[in-house]
Amino acid sequence: MAIDIDLDTLETRLTAIELGGLRRLSGGASSLSYTGTATVDGASRPVVVKVAPPGLKPVRNRDVLRQALLLRRLAPTDVPVPTVLWEDRGDPPAVPPLFVMSFVPGTSVEPLFDTDDPADATEADDPAVLTDRVQDAVRALATLHRLDPAELGLADEPRISLVDEVRRWTRALGTVDENLAPGWARIARTLLGSVPAAMGAAIVHGDFRLGNLLATGPTVTAVIDWEIWSVGDPRVDLGWFLINADPATYQRPSRYVGLLPTPADLAEAYAGHLDREVPALPWFQALACFKATATWSLIVKHARQGPTPNPLAEQIADVLPGLLARAAALLDQPL
Repeated sequence: MAIDIDLDTLETRLTAIELGGLRRLSGGASSLSYTGTATVDGASRPVVVKVAPPGLKPVRNRDVLRQALLLRRLAPTDVPVPTVLWEDRGDPPAVPPLFVMSFVPGTSVEPLFDTDDPADATEADDPAVLTDRVQDAVRALATLHRLDPAELGLADEPRISLVDEVRRWTRALGTVDENLAPGWARIARTLLGSVPAAMGAAIVHGDFRLGNLLATGPTVTAVIDWEIWSVGDPRVDLGWFLINADPATYQRPSRYVGLLPTPADLAEAYAGHLDREVPALPWFQALACFKATATWSLIVKHARQGPTPNPLAEQIADVLPGLLARAAALLDQPL
């Protein structure tokens, strides 16, 4: 887990942009996020500061400057992203790298996962608004995947193959108690034995879902949280988006069940925006279930090592065997 940074120390590093009023934003284990006010181009404006955790090498998902690089490359495109305003390489691991980006107004909600009180609902939580928002998210995803990584100066980025994707989550599952994810090795073998032909290389967000988008009403204003972006098969993103848009995935109590577009509807809309067929989707949805099992297994493992119980982690632990069963069922479908 990320270790917090003394706010006075951080503000001292940011004196060049007269940044003040820092406060920590919730969430994020691979890096730290803060909001405050800075002076940029002579004007005071709200900003977000992204900092690698101190004491650790800023590599992989902790490499915040790699995130900043991609945001700069995406800035002139139609993909909505925050604007990178300033960055500092620091002296890692003691002085972690950071970058400052524009504060984008909007709300973030994961309607089929978040649990809340309907009495607290706002206009943005209206099913009709969220229906339009999820459709706009599909458009944003296809817009991202239509971009040519080479034309954005990313030709030297290694392409992550589908075998690489499966093995990444296999390694993660190899570190957890088998009882958390019974039979995961069989799913891994089936995935590896049925890898579909790859599509053309695209920028892959890695965790594209409504919870990682900011939106105002129905309109997506920014795609955020690029910690695990890569260049690879765009269907990795699509499969992940679709399982997070399916109430059967986590089986959480939600007033939106049956009121939002179905995964099949969203897949059809995505193909329309991409203007091409998107084959073998059951395999990618199975991969997404496998990935979800791996990521949540790690969360449960670390939560159980903590000093206090984590009710959410335990709730999700009960769902993991069903996720693997769903992956197996998807792999039985014709690709």
